[in-house]
Amino acid sequence: MSVRTRFAPSPTGFLHIGGARTALFNLLFARHHGGQYLLRVEDTDRARSTEDAVQQILHSLEWLGLSPDEPPVFQSSRAARHAEVAHEMLAAGRAYRCWCTAEELAAMREAAMQAGRPPRYDGRWRDRDPAEAPAGVQPSIRLKAPRDGSTVVEDLVQGRVEVQNAELDDMIILRSDGSPTYLHAVVVDDHDMRITHVIRGDDHLTNTFRQVQIYDAMGWHRPHFAHIPLIHGADGAKLSKRHGAVGVMEFADQGILPEALCNYLLRLGWGHGDEEILTRDRAIALFELRDVGRAAARMDDKKLAHLNGTYLRQADDDRLVAEVLRRLGKEGALFGTIGGDRVKALMPELKERAKTLVDLTAAAAFAAHEGPPTIEAKAQALLTPEAKVLLADLAQFLNTAPWERQDLVTWLRDYADVKGIKLGQVAQPLRIALTGSTQSPPIDAVLWALGRTEAMDRILAAAE
Repeated sequence: MSVRTRFAPSPTGFLHIGGARTALFNLLFARHHGGQYLLRVEDTDRARSTEDAVQQILHSLEWLGLSPDEPPVFQSSRAARHAEVAHEMLAAGRAYRCWCTAEELAAMREAAMQAGRPPRYDGRWRDRDPAEAPAGVQPSIRLKAPRDGSTVVEDLVQGRVEVQNAELDDMIILRSDGSPTYLHAVVVDDHDMRITHVIRGDDHLTNTFRQVQIYDAMGWHRPHFAHIPLIHGADGAKLSKRHGAVGVMEFADQGILPEALCNYLLRLGWGHGDEEILTRDRAIALFELRDVGRAAARMDDKKLAHLNGTYLRQADDDRLVAEVLRRLGKEGALFGTIGGDRVKALMPELKERAKTLVDLTAAAAFAAHEGPPTIEAKAQALLTPEAKVLLADLAQFLNTAPWERQDLVTWLRDYADVKGIKLGQVAQPLRIALTGSTQSPPIDAVLWALGRTEAMDRILAAAE
């Protein structure tokens, strides 16, 4: 049978970074084995599920390159099928009707807790005559779970896990209003979608013991289960907003490239030797669940930024230029074709210093704008009267220079030699005049990209 995996998010909010890693692992495993990777939107919680969240999840997956091989399945559209299976189990004696009221269940939980027992259903309608059912109460349908022995799952990450059946109660599979419970719907959907491997967070492990009992009750073949550890913050606590960005598109806003984020997530809890940089094709070739660790991984924003910087340096210049100009436009910057050309000319140097697209955009802004740049406070302090005199003199000297990059640096060195000063004493005031900052790409590259007219205007403006 062909491998089929699925990612099954609930559309109650943004796509969490942990969910993105789960989707990535599902895709890589399916691709490695030549199978299919699917998406199921688990939107049965109609009160909390929103269309905005659905679209945000789909957009996030597309941005990461994790779109499914088939159109997504929406769990809410399959309620009739979930009910059908519940009634099949009822007819086969694998489930039964329960007429307990909400008040009875609350009293049952309270009594169990006071006695020091877990608040489980006591099975009072398991073998009771339906003729005793109270009038005016709609029954739910409960699984008739085994009471003896244990339920065992051979997990592909966690190993053999087991729970005594006496610790599990007869869970509801169909509520009194006819709606399916989540645990039941998941099993029916996975079976009908022909899912062979369920790869998900280890917070679902306790659910698995209940779910496999439904597979067994229906006589269905169980899928293979792999429960991967969660992602924690740097402090070891469960990752949350207090640790910073946790939504996928937050990382996009912060200037992280999707391929860098996927590479980072892959290395959170999975590894192959000392390889740090893995393309998608390389990851597909190597990915196996046996290499997933059992310990929770810790998010490290500095390591992600470092990795992102590596991907920026390898990225196509035209792609980066388009992204920088888009971000500048969102910030309200006004620039024309010439500004875009300047950014493109400087991109090979600009991307060498940046770690994120935010850094890159900030560093490129001076080239996109027309006219003298806004000078940073730190840089302004270096524009002494002596520096301004030097800039005015330098403008006259450069105005006669051939405007080719390889010649400009030679002219700057000659000027420094003539004045008896170091090249840095020339380059720093010039850099401030041209970019408004004390840091920039090589000064000859900046001069060449801006062009003679724009460079002269900026130098003279700073000198005045």
